[in-house]
Amino acid sequence: MNVVEVKNLQRKYETKKGWVRPKKNSVNTVRGLSFCVQKGEVFGLLGQNGAGKTTTIKMMITLLAPSAGTCKVLGLDVEKESKKIRKKINFIFGGEMGVYRRLSARDNLLYFASLYQLPSSMIDQRVQELFELVELTDKADCLVETYSKGMIQRLQIARGLINDPEIIFMDEPTVGLDPIGAKMLRGIILNMRDKGRTVILTTHYLYEADELCDRIAIINHGNMIALDTPENLKKKHATKDHQTLEDVYIKLIESSNSEFKEGENR
Repeated sequence: MNVVEVKNLQRKYETKKGWVRPKKNSVNTVRGLSFCVQKGEVFGLLGQNGAGKTTTIKMMITLLAPSAGTCKVLGLDVEKESKKIRKKINFIFGGEMGVYRRLSARDNLLYFASLYQLPSSMIDQRVQELFELVELTDKADCLVETYSKGMIQRLQIARGLINDPEIIFMDEPTVGLDPIGAKMLRGIILNMRDKGRTVILTTHYLYEADELCDRIAIINHGNMIALDTPENLKKKHATKDHQTLEDVYIKLIESSNSEFKEGENR
């Protein structure tokens, strides 16, 4: 069963150059992506900085409107049924955005629990479960502004799980985590998959993608250049001296970059 269906998805930005007579220019960040994500799958979006990964995720979670194409999440259209989608999904972005630094960690989770309209009888228990899961129980009542970068990222993970989402989108979720925290998150991801939840993630750590992802889409210059299981990608593209997923990724990106430059010069 497909829980995400993307067809010819595009996103363009209008930019202006010059002061006296500014010229408008259209920049394509996502160029006609098409793919599906299955229920209970860990699906990886890989690519260089600026490839279009985060923009694609933002369209799937209804934070950005597509310029063209369609995207359905849990059978719902991201443009027409965004409110219904937001109740059933959640997201984790790397970094400090998305939490309130002047509140305690507990007050942050209580606030987000109320936003998702969790039953009042369940909220305290759910919040406590999440603090235990991300190992922040002892610091739950401390202000977030006193947290380290890694602790804030753990809180981000708890916030993203507050509504027990059917699909969770993770954009560089291990940024700021130490090895123990990163291992904890990988365990959470695999546990979610075991429960039939769907995880869509971006990462620059290729070993992480190889370990976690059932399938991987590699994006470059807004285009899909590969989509398969990690094992099949290695079988198709590895050589005698270059057999890891990282080797395959670099090979595909370099080839795509060469083709892109040739296309621009025509």
